[in-house]
Amino acid sequence: MSVIALKDGYTGEMKDREENFHGNRLLFVGWEDHLMFCAPHCIPVPPSMTFATFAHDVLPGIYAAHPDWDKVKLDEIEWFSSNRRFTPAFERTLGENGLGHKAVLRFRTPGLTGIRGSCS
Repeated sequence: MSVIALKDGYTGEMKDREENFHGNRLLFVGWEDHLMFCAPHCIPVPPSMTFATFAHDVLPGIYAAHPDWDKVKLDEIEWFSSNRRFTPAFERTLGENGLGHKAVLRFRTPGLTGIRGSCS
């Protein structure tokens, strides 16, 4: 994410550059309608990880504490990359799916809207 300074003299080293993450990229991940998680998680992931590995192994590690997680059907998830609908190729890598450094990946689980429908 670039910074646009409003005044001259903005200096400083950008600490979140991709090269500072030892081959990983930062990925912001958010579960729509589940505000028990108040903001997207920012996780370091290798761009060579397949989307299937991400969905089956990484997401449960982040979201399994939510009581809705056991009801999630991965094949019914609606995915969004930034603000656009996104259909991931599960057999391809995160990089091949176009998820670059500091990409935002959101997902919606139809029929699941948080604890007792509260979006929390």
